[in-house]
Amino acid sequence: MTEKPASSYREQSNVPYTKKEYITGKPASRIGFFEMGDPEGDFAVRLSLKSEEKGQIRDNALDAARVSANSFLQEEIGRENYFLKLRVHPHHILRENPMAIGAGADRISDGMRKSFGRPTGLAARVSAGQKIFVLDVVREAYETGREALRRVRMKLPLPASPFVEEGGELLSR
Repeated sequence: MTEKPASSYREQSNVPYTKKEYITGKPASRIGFFEMGDPEGDFAVRLSLKSEEKGQIRDNALDAARVSANSFLQEEIGRENYFLKLRVHPHHILRENPMAIGAGADRISDGMRKSFGRPTGLAARVSAGQKIFVLDVVREAYETGREALRRVRMKLPLPASPFVEEGGELLSR
């Protein structure tokens, strides 16, 4: 079964559904690592990517953004010259009520009866202004870090803005 587009799960419509001990068939997170690069390094510039609006980001979108930024940074400046951290965790369980369509669907599907839904994935709930990614780089790799955050932003379903926290000027879109 194919996945629905990100726009189907982007809005925060109800209370978070996080009680995993009560759920059978709970999905596992697809995010492999939350910290990449050199955690012990001394970096001059700290960049962060902040969400501009409230919403949800699926775990596969977060992992795609993480992999994209990590591979770009590792190829361009090397593993010892950056530290990338994913700041949000996917705790919210997404549910879907699969509807059968086509001939004979009335005998297979229950429609809206018992429409609680089956767990299909996980999402991170993000508020406006919350940091999604934080990137520490050496001063010489400032432009490369900027490009990495631009690539991350392209993978996310919510609008996000890069900011410099320490050691540089404000980034433009």
